[in-house]
Amino acid sequence: MTAYKSKDAPVAIEFKDVSKAYASTDVQALDQVSFKIYEGEFIAIVGASGSGKTTLLKMMNGLVKKDQGEIEYFGESLDNLDPILLRRKMGYVVQEIGLFSHMTIEENIAVVPKLLNWDKEKIAKRVDDLLDLVHLDKNKYRKAYPKELSGGQQQRVGVARALAADPKVCLMDEPFGAVDAMTRQDLQMSLLKIHQGLGKKTFILITHDINEALLLGDRVMVVDQGKILQFAPGREIVHHPADEKVEGLLQVLKIQWKQWKEFYEPIPEK
Repeated sequence: MTAYKSKDAPVAIEFKDVSKAYASTDVQALDQVSFKIYEGEFIAIVGASGSGKTTLLKMMNGLVKKDQGEIEYFGESLDNLDPILLRRKMGYVVQEIGLFSHMTIEENIAVVPKLLNWDKEKIAKRVDDLLDLVHLDKNKYRKAYPKELSGGQQQRVGVARALAADPKVCLMDEPFGAVDAMTRQDLQMSLLKIHQGLGKKTFILITHDINEALLLGDRVMVVDQGKILQFAPGREIVHHPADEKVEGLLQVLKIQWKQWKEFYEPIPEK
């Protein structure tokens, strides 16, 4: 994790009393949510299915519209921003990856820069730089197609594509949920190194896995039934959970820690 740096960094995303309800249900997807995310932070949002975390993420780039409240992107109201241009300024990584199967890896990464009318030389250099960043051999993978890559390699391309237009903010929706445990661990560590190497980039990742949230997040936002239960550095959440629901989420960790401790304890001599 990088150092928590809110006091001397500008606010990247701010929610002010934001609420959202879907017509298909009476339950509030978000209920008067307020928070600030600062430039350069890695924020992990954790919660069970239906907690509101995906709605929260999709409201940041305008894919889901709020019912009330205010959302700001670097001090500007989303109401005043062109949603298409906003999305081109933000990276977006999803579990399904969503690479275009008929395009090469190079073409997949270049999608947004082409939409922004970058020149060919600039695009080519950006593709090479990003393949290096996500540890994929550019000479081997630039002209390859998604079907030729493993799931973990495809997810790396997904991260590269999200960063292609040099966005200030990168949103990630359960990006590693579809890969095996060993690949997931490798991708988590790679993502941490990428974020640390990029400096002022703001990463916001949602997950249902408290381990992943605590590993990756400078701060962790615990969401349940459309409300934020706690938003704090992981160490604070572990040692000072805000309520019984947060404590219940941490019980999973305590069970796992006990299992690992028992696993490593020496076998008693007979």
